[in-house]
Amino acid sequence: MYPVSDRFLARLAESHQVATRVQLFLTTGQVIDLDHTGGSVTVDRGQATRRTCSVTCPDPALIPRSPTDQLATYGARLRISRGVYFGDGTEELVPLGLFRLDSVGGDINDGPITLTGKDLSAIVADDKFTLPFTVSGTVVGAVSSLIQRSIPDADILGLIVDAPIGSRAFDVEADPWAGAQEIAAAAGAEVYPNADGVFIIATLPELLTTPPVWAVEATEGGVYISGNRAMTSDNVFNGVLARGENTTDNIPPVSYLATDTDVNSPTYWGGPFGRRPMFFSSSTLMTLAACTQAANLKLAQSKAPNASGDFSSLPNPALEPGDVLRVMHEDQSRELHQVASFSVPLDEGGDFPIATISAKEDS
Repeated sequence: MYPVSDRFLARLAESHQVATRVQLFLTTGQVIDLDHTGGSVTVDRGQATRRTCSVTCPDPALIPRSPTDQLATYGARLRISRGVYFGDGTEELVPLGLFRLDSVGGDINDGPITLTGKDLSAIVADDKFTLPFTVSGTVVGAVSSLIQRSIPDADILGLIVDAPIGSRAFDVEADPWAGAQEIAAAAGAEVYPNADGVFIIATLPELLTTPPVWAVEATEGGVYISGNRAMTSDNVFNGVLARGENTTDNIPPVSYLATDTDVNSPTYWGGPFGRRPMFFSSSTLMTLAACTQAANLKLAQSKAPNASGDFSSLPNPALEPGDVLRVMHEDQSRELHQVASFSVPLDEGGDFPIATISAKEDS
C-alpha cells in the first residue's frame, strides 16, 4: 500500500470530503491543473498495461484544434491523485498514476470532454523494435535497458536479488514491454509502473506470510459494503514447466516443473483436480534455480483464480495490487485477500469493487 498516515486510513471510514487533483503536463513544459467532474483510475495486475485512466472535464477548450495545440498534446501526460480533506484546512493526497495522454474528445461547443490515458508501460510497448535487438547481463540490467530505450529518464527500482540471464534476442516488430515482463519472470518477479510512475521490479508478496495492510470489516465504523466468493477451473493450472535453452551462449537446456504440492489444496497436483500443466520458456533461463523461480511465480499466478473473492468497500486510493487485506463479512467469517484489481472513482460517490487473486480463511 502506498505510504499514508494513520489519520488518512481512519478518515476513509468516516464521512469526509474527497480531495482529487488532475494535472496535465504538456510537451511545452506547461502544467495545468484541470477542473474535472468525474472519472476513474483502473488498476489491474492481470493486464499488460496495469493502470488506465479516464477523466471528465467541463472545458471543451482542451480539445486540440490547431497544429500548435496538437503538438502540445501529443506526448502529454496526466498525473492523478485522490485523497481526503480532514476538515481542518488540511488534506492528504495519494498518487494514482502517471499516464500518457491517449485521447481527448467530447462536445466541442459545450463540453464535457473525456481524457483517457495509459501508464508509462504503454510507451515501451508501442515502441516496437525496427531492428533486431539483444539484451544480456542481469535481470535488472536487461529490463532497465528495454525500458530506458523508450524512456531514457525512466526511474527504475529493482527490489529483487539480481540474477544473471542468457542473451535474449528480439526480432523486428517484437514488443519490448512483453520482453521486459518475460525477463523479470526469469527471476520470479514482475515489472510494472507504480502510482508514482516509477518502474518496479519485484516479486508478488506471499499471502500467508505478508501482514495485512488494511482491514475491511462489516462492523459499525467499518468500510465493508458487500462481498462474494467464487471458484472456477477456467484457465487454472496446477503445474508449470519452465524451460531455458540458449544456443547463442552455448548453454545446455534446463527445466523445472513446479506443481501444487499442498494436499489440502483443491488444485493439488494428482488430486481430484487432475494434472493441468502450463509451459513457459525463455532463452534468459540459464540455470535450474532460474527455472525454479520462474515456474513458482507462474504457478502462483495460475492456480490462484481457483479461489477468488470480490467485494466492495469504501474507496481506498492507497491500495496496490498484491496488497494483503483482512476481510470480515457480515456473517463474521474472516478471510485474507490479495488484491488483483480495483477502480478508484474521482468523484464523491461510486462503489469501490476489489477483485482478488486469492482468498484464504483467516483464524
